[in-house]
Amino acid sequence: MFWENLPVQQVLAEYVAVELHYDHIRTYKSRLGFSIYVYSALQDGPHSLWLTAVYFSEQDVSLETKSYAVPSCHITGTPTGNGDVTMEKKTFDKVLLLHFVLEDKSWKREGCTCAIFVDFLKDINLISGIADDTKLGGSVDLPEAVGFCWGQYNPNTQPGRTSIVHLFEWRWADIALECERYLAPNGFGGVQVSPPNENIVITNPNRPWWERYQPISYKLCTRSGNEDEFRDMVTRCNNVGVRIYVDAVVNHMCGSGGGSGTHSTCGSYFNAGNREFPAVPYSAWDFNDGKCQTSSGEIESYNDIYQVRDCRLSGLLDLALAKDYVRTKVAEYMNHLIDIGVAGFRIDASKHMWPGDIKAFLDKLKYLNTQWFSAGTKPFIYQEVIDLGGEPIKGSEYFGNGRVTEFKYGAKLGTVIRKWNGEKMAYLKNWGEGWGFVPTDRALVFVDNHDNQRGHGAGGASILTFWDARLYKMAVGFMLAHPYGFTRVMSSYRWPRNFVNGQDKNDWVGPPSNSDGSTKSVTINADTTCGNDWVCEHRWRQIKNMVIFRNVVDGQPFSNWWDNGSNQVAFGRGGKGFIVFNNDNWNMDVTLQTGLPAGTYCDVISGQKENNHCTGKQVYVSGDGNANFQISNSAEDPFVAIHVNAKL
Repeated sequence: MFWENLPVQQVLAEYVAVELHYDHIRTYKSRLGFSIYVYSALQDGPHSLWLTAVYFSEQDVSLETKSYAVPSCHITGTPTGNGDVTMEKKTFDKVLLLHFVLEDKSWKREGCTCAIFVDFLKDINLISGIADDTKLGGSVDLPEAVGFCWGQYNPNTQPGRTSIVHLFEWRWADIALECERYLAPNGFGGVQVSPPNENIVITNPNRPWWERYQPISYKLCTRSGNEDEFRDMVTRCNNVGVRIYVDAVVNHMCGSGGGSGTHSTCGSYFNAGNREFPAVPYSAWDFNDGKCQTSSGEIESYNDIYQVRDCRLSGLLDLALAKDYVRTKVAEYMNHLIDIGVAGFRIDASKHMWPGDIKAFLDKLKYLNTQWFSAGTKPFIYQEVIDLGGEPIKGSEYFGNGRVTEFKYGAKLGTVIRKWNGEKMAYLKNWGEGWGFVPTDRALVFVDNHDNQRGHGAGGASILTFWDARLYKMAVGFMLAHPYGFTRVMSSYRWPRNFVNGQDKNDWVGPPSNSDGSTKSVTINADTTCGNDWVCEHRWRQIKNMVIFRNVVDGQPFSNWWDNGSNQVAFGRGGKGFIVFNNDNWNMDVTLQTGLPAGTYCDVISGQKENNHCTGKQVYVSGDGNANFQISNSAEDPFVAIHVNAKL
């Protein structure tokens, strides 16, 4: 039969990869008289795809009776059309019609991998049926063609794990332990680690946190540990299903005033004045000094995209990423980390690089290590692009490379929870794209990060942090309950704040340290909190339990919104979870439709379910799905969350 040997990758390339770029319906008549319809909607990139395809195999095909990989691999979410069933199977003699709707904004793959799905497509030969007058180009490598496998937008977490945590300035040895003893058992998907490459040692001020963002080489030795300790951490975390994401500082090297010598974390020699970094090696030819058009060599105006990307950020020596040599060195560093087993990268200072230059070094990256990841898996990429509006550089310019950090998220949510500028939680009903944020499948979201919890970076005074614990827990709870974006939880250390005229003069202070400058270990107290001035927000019961909540409700639609027109709000996630907030200055007593099955539930904010009883409040859901919620405005935590795994 003529269709038996058609190349699957060509079919996928033509029907998926190419068609995503069209915003109208095309109909192709197959040679056997069947039709294939491809529809996609274009709005700031591909978000929805409707594909009806005709499949054949040499034998009768019936997914109900033959053991293919697909029956245990469901694509779920909310399609563009009516209803929320996104895959339907129909069998007609030797013809299988497989209908599916993929909407990037909300769909999730549950219990399946790209490889399984592609194997299925190979197993039953897909007929291309392209009309003779249609020219859509040639074939593409299979992993490139599988648009619905997410590529670098997929966090590569294990199924059912939906959040990562930034263990800021932690030692590799402590992260390895934390993966095993706490993160894996509590459903955390991964850890963002501080930059693992050699950095300058700064003594004035003494060992600030930001010295980690001034590279000297790509050797793996820092105050967090050496390469052996890094490898041990990655292996141990991966072995318990917790992924590692590296903060990649590749826009620049150290500051121009860094001097010369071996004051670096591996002892490598460098000369910042001459722009010599022999441990890479980089020389003066590898920097953008000749390309920058400002007299100072610094960024002087953020309204000039050329300055922002070709000049020095705060004196940091700007790498010439237009050069293939520099791109290759960056890719070698990142590929070394991929070989070790990392799952992806935060690309620091992405706004200060041209999107095409980032793409150029990302294109040189390997697929992830098959010891822990499926063959052909791309690293997860999320780019630090501070786009609060008002500047010419937009986060959307970087969507082709991966996700972007949505800084508007924490800034706006902080303003709402603080009730500044007349904001109310009732206005959160259309939270997400409705607030002008990037599309959900391109967003990495967070309440605060290591920069803006200190007033650096973006967001200003509205940013909520562990210093504002009561409001902060509400904000993180809202983030983890709401379906928008891929969520990152912050885990901090305390430092001695010293405000002078509203400015913290100690915003530079590095991690808790011993007298010799080495980073203190993270000690664990009897009540599971941390010692040695490590804050460990991820271990706060309310936050840890909301990480679990997000895992339980994964893939469920946003539902049953309620508000009182002010700061009492509630919403559900399909039939799996429900959360209620009282951020008003008066008590709340209201009966709401939860969408949950009848029964007694443990509130996972005031306590949790243990040994089939609740350590905190109980919530009773009646047969019609209603439940009464009473929340005092003076409660320690004025919100309640329940989910089906916390049902007695």
